[in-house]
Amino acid sequence: MNPRLWWLRWSSRRPGARAWSLMGPGTAWIVAFFMVPLLFMLAYSFMPKGLYGGVESGFTFEHYVRLFDPLYIKIGVRTLVYSLGCTAICLVFGYPVAYVISRAGEWRNLLVFLVILPFWTSFLVRTFAMIFLMRDTGLINTVLLATGLRTEPLEMMNTPFAVMTGLVYGFLPFMVLPIYSSLEKLDPSLLEAAEVLGARPAARFVRVVLPLSMPGVVAGSLLVFIPALGSYLTSDLLGGAKEMMIGNLVQNQFMVANNWPFGSAASFTVMAMVLAAVFVSLRVRDEPAGEAR
Repeated sequence: MNPRLWWLRWSSRRPGARAWSLMGPGTAWIVAFFMVPLLFMLAYSFMPKGLYGGVESGFTFEHYVRLFDPLYIKIGVRTLVYSLGCTAICLVFGYPVAYVISRAGEWRNLLVFLVILPFWTSFLVRTFAMIFLMRDTGLINTVLLATGLRTEPLEMMNTPFAVMTGLVYGFLPFMVLPIYSSLEKLDPSLLEAAEVLGARPAARFVRVVLPLSMPGVVAGSLLVFIPALGSYLTSDLLGGAKEMMIGNLVQNQFMVANNWPFGSAASFTVMAMVLAAVFVSLRVRDEPAGEAR
């Protein structure tokens, strides 16, 4: 019998086998190039550092205990503050943009195109563009000095302002698009019904629009918070050594200090923070549904 015909007949009697055969290549790729390296990193995080780099055989919690050093706690707190601040600012700026786009009618496709247009350029190039704007001889200071608003350049580089500006600029589209996707599906008749029942614009937003757009808000918050938590390029180029984030710490341990065990421990600490954020966001997303029941 033709092997292809045999496979079709056999899989038709076993739907589960067909599903697993379709999932097989993707699952194998994830296991080989994600799960296996992750397990190696987990093992490295509990092994002593070698005298000349690498690891030695043994078991230790030293690298996780080292993360409680005040220096690394300060870096972790700074990273968490930047990530939460970036998420909050992106939400405040991104929600009105997404709402306007969802109600833009024939201009909707053009506005969505403008939101995703920055993705056509490398993130590294966009970060260097921010440097050209904010450095002492950049465009902003040139305009301020030329108009007489400042007598000396405004110090923006290597500051928390520069890092936060770079993070918001880089991740704002990740907040706008999911919220827009939720608002686009909003039935206008619901707002009309709320208006007929006497609800004011603020009440219509709080009681109708915001709850129905909450899945987009949660998805956008995750898409901003998680990359911001592991970001290292923005803080490295715009913040310098004074504004180091935990992503810079991990990168330095692997690429400069050659301390893979400590870098692995820091990486899994970031992963734990990400998992905690996902758990909280899922609880927030499901809470309105639970109250409705």
